[in-house]
Amino acid sequence: MKGLKSIFVPLCCAVMSVIGGCIKNDIPYPRIQANIRAFDVAGSYKAAEIDSTEMTVNVYLDESTNIRSVRIDSFALTPEAHFVDFDPSVPVDLSESKQVTVALYQDYVWTITANQPIERYFTVANQIGASEIDVPAHRVIAYVSASADVSALKVLSIKLWPEGSTVETDLLEGTVDFSRPVEVKVEQFGISETWYIYIESRQASVTTVSADGWTCVGWVYGEAEEGRDNGVEYRKSTDTEWIRAPKEWITTDGGSFTCRLVHLEPLTKYDVRTYSDEDYGSEMSFTTGVTLQVPNTDFNNWWLNGKVWNPWAEGAESFWDTGNKGATTLGTSNTYPSEDTPTGTGTAACLETRFVGIGAIGKLAAGNIFSGYYVATDGTNGILSFGREFTERPTKLRGYFKYKSTAISSTTAGYEDLKGRNDTCFIWCALSDKSEPYEIRTNPKNLQLFSPNDPSVIAYGNFQLGETVSSYREFEIKLNYNATNRVPRYIVIVASASKYGDYFTGGNGSTLYIDDFELLYDYDD
Repeated sequence: MKGLKSIFVPLCCAVMSVIGGCIKNDIPYPRIQANIRAFDVAGSYKAAEIDSTEMTVNVYLDESTNIRSVRIDSFALTPEAHFVDFDPSVPVDLSESKQVTVALYQDYVWTITANQPIERYFTVANQIGASEIDVPAHRVIAYVSASADVSALKVLSIKLWPEGSTVETDLLEGTVDFSRPVEVKVEQFGISETWYIYIESRQASVTTVSADGWTCVGWVYGEAEEGRDNGVEYRKSTDTEWIRAPKEWITTDGGSFTCRLVHLEPLTKYDVRTYSDEDYGSEMSFTTGVTLQVPNTDFNNWWLNGKVWNPWAEGAESFWDTGNKGATTLGTSNTYPSEDTPTGTGTAACLETRFVGIGAIGKLAAGNIFSGYYVATDGTNGILSFGREFTERPTKLRGYFKYKSTAISSTTAGYEDLKGRNDTCFIWCALSDKSEPYEIRTNPKNLQLFSPNDPSVIAYGNFQLGETVSSYREFEIKLNYNATNRVPRYIVIVASASKYGDYFTGGNGSTLYIDDFELLYDYDD
């Protein structure tokens, strides 16, 4: 038996070794996206914007910062993740977008892009309109009246290069001969470049550059010689008499001027033209839009599906939605209809911030409502779609609210200093020409929130208040436009009882009532 045992044990070990060598490890690695969660660089003028879905980091540099040698002050990654091919202790060249790999079980390629806006301008005496500044070609073209002597022209202002640059010559001294292109050599951080400045004569003394028609507002852009009587005239296309726009409607920037026409009639064709002294620019036309309102702005339509309150009539098409589907995973709806209204009739939307869960297990859910729809629940977090189709250009959002502000009781990392302060309600509106609605994710692992600085944002405005208002009060949000000629595709309207609810920070019991929203299409002046 002893001999058999001595043979059996090694044999079993050998068999197990062979079997073990045939077994494959089919257990997959966890799939956790490796994110850059914070990224601070020296010489920045605002915080970096991080998009975990697109895996991008946008940093914003002062114009005096050397973009070819940017020092990283601090960064944060998903726990246990690491950079593969990037050393953050070494200054990085961000003159072009840089790709870096962040690893956590799998590799994820992120793109870091630097934005460095540089103020540039150039003006001369007798100039017509604004200078054309071509940064990649290092070229400037300015236009002057036909009577100007380009061989002895006075430069009024110039800044074409970043602060701190060394410039070869001072063009502000005396007059400059621009009968030929003028070369200017510039150096910064050891990099040299040459700029070329051209002056061209223009026969027309005034030019109507462009015209944009909204609904009750129109915009007219003109160019003429600075110092002359420059302005805009307009009329309905069916009229014969021109109306001269008041001077207070016109803003001037050197030889360029902009006129904001107000109190126009919707769905009406208008003719416009510029003038300079006794001369007139070409005529242009535009047709105004409609005073469109979004659905259910009185918040009278609701239906209860199980324990989820939905802000639209049962069977009807939705425009608004809430985070209720996420909140009800641990409690009841915290956005719901209320008969407490400004007029005493119908219903208002009541948005209540609550800590939902059992005991210490749970999280803060801010009462909210938004134009869009709730996509899915990610654990106890939400995936939302912000934006509904909309192509008009309102000037303001008006409505009624009242608010109970409680002390902030729940905070998350980075917002600890807010604990104990008054909670703040937040209402905002944006217009966007993005090709699709904004996807919002509240899970800290792949957090993605809306940014008013997104390039697709045409207009944005907000209202916020950090105190209790016991009786209904009117609010008004002015929409600030980034351009007058871009046409929206989507409108985003969001209201929340807690400004930092996206970060699960707010006061338990803070309650915002809202009612009777209205889009306005004119300006007061």
